[in-house]
Amino acid sequence: MTDLDFRQDDYAPSGPQTTNLADILERVLDKGIVIAGDIKIDLLDIELLTIRLRLFVASVDTAKKAGIDWWETDPALSSHAARNALQDENRELRARLEALESGTSDAQEPQESGTKPSSRR
Repeated sequence: MTDLDFRQDDYAPSGPQTTNLADILERVLDKGIVIAGDIKIDLLDIELLTIRLRLFVASVDTAKKAGIDWWETDPALSSHAARNALQDENRELRARLEALESGTSDAQEPQESGTKPSSRR
């Protein structure tokens, strides 16, 4: 038996590697995948409609590493963001109400310098 024959017997040829769906999904979510496409509708060389589609599939951690975190600030998707939006709106309305009750409104039109405010009676 030659040295070459020994090496061939030592290593059995391997068949194709099988990968299940869970492994593929784990890899995609870990690394992320971008799918891009454009849809363009023309009529007689006149562009009627162009739709650009971009799809980024990744885990939350991978998306954050890529700088994507819009779901944290969207009130429709985040209860924390919804509370903040409601608090901001409430604060703004209270300030406007206070300004109206005190007689000075921030909502008034800016007046030119040197003119007196008109009195309505």
